[in-house]
Amino acid sequence: MPNSECAAPVVDDSHSASAIVAVEAAAGSHLLHVEGYSRTTGVPNGHSIKSRTFKIGGCSWRIWYYPNGGRTNFTDYISVFLTLDEIVAQPVKAQATFNLLDTAGRPVPSHIRTTSMNQYSTRGSGHGFDDFIKREFLEKSEYLQGDAIKIRCDVIISKEIHTEDRAAGPPFVVVPPSDMHKHFGDLLATEVGADVTFKVAGETFRAHRNILAARSCVFKAELLGEMRESTATGDCIQIDDMLAEVFKALLHFVYNDSLPEMEVQEEAVMAQHLLEAADMYDMPRLKLICEDKLCKHLEVSSVATSLALAEQHNCQGLKDACMEFLISSDTLDAVMLTDGFEHLTKSCPALVKELISKLAARLYKRRKLRA
Repeated sequence: MPNSECAAPVVDDSHSASAIVAVEAAAGSHLLHVEGYSRTTGVPNGHSIKSRTFKIGGCSWRIWYYPNGGRTNFTDYISVFLTLDEIVAQPVKAQATFNLLDTAGRPVPSHIRTTSMNQYSTRGSGHGFDDFIKREFLEKSEYLQGDAIKIRCDVIISKEIHTEDRAAGPPFVVVPPSDMHKHFGDLLATEVGADVTFKVAGETFRAHRNILAARSCVFKAELLGEMRESTATGDCIQIDDMLAEVFKALLHFVYNDSLPEMEVQEEAVMAQHLLEAADMYDMPRLKLICEDKLCKHLEVSSVATSLALAEQHNCQGLKDACMEFLISSDTLDAVMLTDGFEHLTKSCPALVKELISKLAARLYKRRKLRA
């Protein structure tokens, strides 16, 4: 820790400097084409079909595809994992995004799942999702065509960051940080050039079609595409089932790429509503921001509601955080008395069974450790 006492000024003629250098991350994709899907359903639970080896970031990888789930609790699901397929001298950090593709090769928004930036250190080490696709959903959907499905795995290898010494003098030009968000925020505040009107819960909001379309493919379809005629009455679009303050916060994010300032308790409630809005308008960054905020605001009174929300909107990180909160603390009895838990049991009975299973596994593990 630097000494806090005052010292005489020192004149430095060395012009030395240090720089933090970030090496660009490696990235790539692999398409897994499962042909003859019906023939894979006979593969036992816990057994995988491995993709061919592919290279990203100088390392060899495979996708492990489990037609009947990777573990006993997930026999009704297709599980997918990205695995390292070689021995490495140093651990590798990678993030995987699994995308179920539609017949046109586009990702299905409800089945885009991204892992954390995880460490891969040994051959066969893998990270992914036990509950990537429920087979019943897939077999009734339009995504299973010609007895085949396609899953794309996008991989990002972590950046390497290090410090270098550099000889440098004072800069000739100082470039300020970007203030683009301020200019866009001013457009929203002043409504200059606004060309579309929304009516939400009795309040009216003016905005700009092109900006909304650039930020959300749903807005793009509604405002510039084929849906335009069906969503507008004159120049006004009516939005039902949303609070005015939620839509106002949504617009703030569209223009500023950040949430408006709020009190802590208000932030937690707003995050629940905004997560639903972000899912509705296909805004993944906003959805993740809300998911992160809800993870940080888990309480007895709200955890069951957040868990139901996570299940309904495919938020794996929030789901895991809620599950961990419930099975690792002594608050489950208190949570079960809340209205949120009653709603959870009615709306997501399979999720309650999963919770009970996880709790039983945790209790069994504790007893085994004590024995």
